[in-house]
Amino acid sequence: MSAQIKPPDAVTAKTAVPETKDLVVGVADVNYYFGQGEGRKQVLYSNNLSLYSGEIIIMTGPSGSGKTTLLTLIGALRGLQEGSLKVFGNELAGLGPAEQEKIRRNIGFIFQAHNLLDSLTAYQNVKLVTELIDYSPSEADRRTVDILTRLGMQERLLYKPQKLSGGQRQRVAIGRALVNRPRLILADEPTAALDKETGRQVVDLLRNLAKNEGCTILIVTHDNRILDVADRIVTMVDGYVASDVDVNESLTIVQFLKKCPVFETFSPTLLADVANKMQREIHPPGAVIIQQGDEGDKFYIIRQGTVEVLKETIGKADLVATLEAGAFFGELALLRKEPRAATVRTLEEVELLTLSKEIFIDVVQKSASFEEQLRKVYFAR
Repeated sequence: MSAQIKPPDAVTAKTAVPETKDLVVGVADVNYYFGQGEGRKQVLYSNNLSLYSGEIIIMTGPSGSGKTTLLTLIGALRGLQEGSLKVFGNELAGLGPAEQEKIRRNIGFIFQAHNLLDSLTAYQNVKLVTELIDYSPSEADRRTVDILTRLGMQERLLYKPQKLSGGQRQRVAIGRALVNRPRLILADEPTAALDKETGRQVVDLLRNLAKNEGCTILIVTHDNRILDVADRIVTMVDGYVASDVDVNESLTIVQFLKKCPVFETFSPTLLADVANKMQREIHPPGAVIIQQGDEGDKFYIIRQGTVEVLKETIGKADLVATLEAGAFFGELALLRKEPRAATVRTLEEVELLTLSKEIFIDVVQKSASFEEQLRKVYFAR
């Protein structure tokens, strides 16, 4: 009889908890409807979303998927109908106009429609917003000139909107949203009317606000030129949040996946799709992740920590390998449809990324040649 390696008592895997950040926006089970009676139409379905301080979140998705509706609900520009929506710790459900106005004072809005006052100059349109804050006249002037200069509008401070191009009007609207350095910025297609250089100036300003001042920025856009600034990419489809991807974490997982022969020929798109399907588990020291002889049910990548691989024979268990962050295991039993060939046990607390057997087989079969990939795995091992 072989020497069975058993896990310690009461050992269970748990979902990893992200690093603690200040919650700025919390959306929970939010539904929304347009119209009344028989003409009532639901446009948002059970949406859940959390936005944290210092993050830049890009929201994308097809036209009509509910992006702008959700954006305006977060900005207290529409009344909440169903669900919970907290901004700066304040529940928006049931708030009256005065309370909504207080919330909006800490939010900068950038919309496709510039909504500038035609009778005022670019300078006056932006300076008007500083009256919401108790600045001195000199400070209000300094902030107004500074933000418009950073947006390349220093030569047109005294121009009225009708004398400005569409891109210039958009820059004034962006300056108006940023001048008070709000805690939250909600932007709907902020770079759509801008050329490449100006669009880059705008997103660099937004990046600085997020990273240096802890501002949270939610951008609805179809502009793939600015995807590089995103910490997360949220995709909406048919009125609900279909995916919420941490970009940096996804890139890390993709790099891990590329080390595995099973995935080395996958396209970047398919690798990203696999990364987004992976689940996190945290196991304590001494936990048995895989027991030799058991049926394979998962593929594993080590995100953090160290494990040992043990080959069990009669009366003893020999150390075969020690695996660290970035290493993978568990794929052979899934591909060969055989029992686990070794035991894997943690040497310290370990964070794992996993794919279920069903998802693993499904994504592998999407590759150019399942048989070819299988041969590569056999050859590599």
